[in-house]
Amino acid sequence: MENLRVVFLMICQFVGEQMSLIFTRRAQNSDVDKIVQILNDAISFLKESGSSQWQSGYPNRATVEDDIKNGCAWVLTVDNEVAGYAAVVIGREPTYADIEGKWENNVDTYATIHRIAVSSKFRGMHLSQFFLSNIISLTYAQGIHNFRIDTSRKNKIVQHIAVSHNFIERGIIQVTEDPVDSSRIAYELNLR
Repeated sequence: MENLRVVFLMICQFVGEQMSLIFTRRAQNSDVDKIVQILNDAISFLKESGSSQWQSGYPNRATVEDDIKNGCAWVLTVDNEVAGYAAVVIGREPTYADIEGKWENNVDTYATIHRIAVSSKFRGMHLSQFFLSNIISLTYAQGIHNFRIDTSRKNKIVQHIAVSHNFIERGIIQVTEDPVDSSRIAYELNLR
């Protein structure tokens, strides 16, 4: 009986708390400062983890401004506060042309998810899982069923997020923006 009482009190507490409004939308020019702050937090986090990814001036404000101009910039919002950022580029990604391994689907148009990051203010809330799911859903609704993402060997968080969303490791690609370690693990997700 005591266990039921504890469960009942927990449910009452949960229901009594205000739920946050969380959704994904296209980034706007007014979001740039917040996005740059989120990316800078991620750059620091990667550095602390010993990764050379994003440690040579990329991504930066110009990258974000170009993403917005090109219509591929997305933000995750929590109660109308920008909490995450990602660029979703539909079409051929030049760095994916050469892979040590093999893509399963080299025929259909695909979306590449770049620069995904969540604000340190919201770290540990599993929002990156929600964000990636939203990105996949929004892009799928546009008729894109093939997705790709890459990350460094030391970026265990993005590796975990990719695998937990059924992305399959396909091999190694090379990037130009990292003079220390240009190799990236490349993942692919095919939906029907």
